Amino acid sequence: VQLQASGGGLVQAGGSLRLSCAASGRSSASYAMGWFRQAPGKEREFVAAISRSGGTTYYVDDAKGRFTISRDNAKNTVYLQMNSLKPEDTAVYYCAANRYDSTSTYMRLRTRYDYWGQGTLVTVSS
Repeated sequence: VQLQASGGGLVQAGGSLRLSCAASGRSSASYAMGWFRQAPGKEREFVAAISRSGGTTYYVDDAKGRFTISRDNAKNTVYLQMNSLKPEDTAVYYCAANRYDSTSTYMRLRTRYDYWGQGTLVTVSS
């Protein structure tokens, strides 16, 4: 499967962005999906994940209440709605596909994901 992330940009603190991750080559419904981010000089970190059916979601603590992950399997697309953005949310955001639904612990591990998109830059100004 090929993944194409989009929707990044420059936004002021407190603003919102919606990221999209379009899958091609195979139905995204076959994969659990995750969003990760990498800030300059830092390791790539987990942000959110969603099960294949969309029935279960996972978030890093800092994203709870601000970000919402969702999916539209008919459109082979996963979304990350980001509200109340902070300057520390500035990073390149990557979507990733996992062939298996898994536990909360494993869904947060980037090594569990089999396919990655190219990333989209989110910059939050103060």
